[in-house]
Amino acid sequence: MATYQELLAQKADLEKKIESARKQELADAIAQIRSLMAQYGLTVADLGGKTGGGKVSTTKGSKVAPKYRNGATGETWTGRGRQPKWVEQALASGKSLEELAI
Repeated sequence: MATYQELLAQKADLEKKIESARKQELADAIAQIRSLMAQYGLTVADLGGKTGGGKVSTTKGSKVAPKYRNGATGETWTGRGRQPKWVEQALASGKSLEELAI
């Protein structure tokens, strides 16, 4: 029966072989994919992947200054999205958005 140290050495050797086999199989798969892409004239964009060259929006997630204020409560609204209830109520009572503008 093998000793603990021998088994650990076998385990380390096996892990190296596993990693080597994995790298080789990945390299083969990538080569095969590149060959098929060249054969059919495909690009990464054709596959639905990201090319990395696209323009990134700088305004996404940024805060917008409020445009309208409720004089009674101080609530504000940017003018984007659904109107808050206080805006709907003010408009229903005859006020205009210009009157609520900051």
